[in-house]
Amino acid sequence: MTLLTPEAHLRDVAETVRRRSSAEPEFLQAVREVLETLEPVLAEHPEYIETGILERLVEPERQLIFRVPWTDDAGRVHVNRGYRVQFNSALGPYKGGLRFHPSVNLSVVKFLGFEQIFKNALTSQRIGGGKGGSDFDPSDKSDAEVMRFCQSFMTELVHHIGEHTDIPAGDIGVGGREIGYLFGQYRRITQRYEAGVLTGKGLGWGGAEVRTEATGYGAVFFAEEMLLRVGDGIEGRRAVVSGSGNVATYAIEKIQQLGGTAITASDSSGYIVDEAGVDVDLLKQVKEVERSRISVYAERRPGAHFVATGSVWDVKGELAFPCATQNELDAEHARSLIAGGLRAVAEGANMPATPEAVALFREAGVLFAPGKAANAGGVATSALEMSQNAARSRWDRDKSESRLRDIMRDVHASAYDASVRYGRPGDYVLGANSAAFETVAHAMLAQGVI
Repeated sequence: MTLLTPEAHLRDVAETVRRRSSAEPEFLQAVREVLETLEPVLAEHPEYIETGILERLVEPERQLIFRVPWTDDAGRVHVNRGYRVQFNSALGPYKGGLRFHPSVNLSVVKFLGFEQIFKNALTSQRIGGGKGGSDFDPSDKSDAEVMRFCQSFMTELVHHIGEHTDIPAGDIGVGGREIGYLFGQYRRITQRYEAGVLTGKGLGWGGAEVRTEATGYGAVFFAEEMLLRVGDGIEGRRAVVSGSGNVATYAIEKIQQLGGTAITASDSSGYIVDEAGVDVDLLKQVKEVERSRISVYAERRPGAHFVATGSVWDVKGELAFPCATQNELDAEHARSLIAGGLRAVAEGANMPATPEAVALFREAGVLFAPGKAANAGGVATSALEMSQNAARSRWDRDKSESRLRDIMRDVHASAYDASVRYGRPGDYVLGANSAAFETVAHAMLAQGVI
């Protein structure tokens, strides 16, 4: 049998995905971004073509869609749609968060699940890739309404998860409150205290130190490794951060602990600029405790101001940490940031920079860390939580943060070494994709065609 060339093979796989998933733009974008970097890997490993690794990798092992009926405080019945995409389990049980947000649909969940395969592989924690969620919006609901929704959601999800099968965690719209309600319903139905079935739990009932902070901290640790490699660092640098959830808040905190100045935060209503450096305690009070809009921060912080129009990326900075949502940073924003002296970008969110923006960063020589590498700290620490649950132990904060930093150092090394091996030193997109793909492909080869 004559094998296709790597270029022709990638073209065929891309066309198959386009035909099967034509109504799923986010998923198509995520797949395209990976396929565009794999030609040198396939040239070195023709066995990946022969055994159909890519054809299997781009198709989820299982896709679940289910209705989620719940009753609001006024007694009205609502029906949302729930999802769980179990994408690839070659390295271990499916692992990935649940997102509750009106924007959630099958395309978004598949894109997130596909990214999760590579992200999880980079952590070396032996976990597969999956993702889930619902188009439910918890932001304007009472605690009782959120509880009833979570109980209904778990009533279906319980049939498809388990500590050796699929371990969900939190994501946008799913924090400690939601994880608590989901875990309570899991216990109620199964009659088992299976702590390892969900991660992101409270510290008093199976949670891990630094899990809340891990994604934001990890993105900053990865950025620091990129900068150190070229003789630079975070200290003294001005950073622009988008978002105001866990990822953004703790990225801001770690930037400032390392001597940088994070001057922005944002939500869907606009963004704040605080030239003195964002007050993390005030930000947590406004967003985590009061669940208020970001404008409240500016009302209480002397010297800060709120901007309701434009984009947070209109603000100049040497470092950029997009920590909000997918495709938030486009080519126009990239040009503005580059003109303002940008040196490095680390994606705290999943796929927040558009392909056009990434190309501009590369052309300008800006260090760029893709989300599957830069924001891997969250899932890595979730895996550490699973380990602690299995051993019925709990690490202290110093040990947990030290392990996170070591993991992010290793993720950086894996991505950079692969970029060198395939002829494009410092191209972290190619490096992260190829290093992760090789890890998953090797496991798939060993386990046969399943």
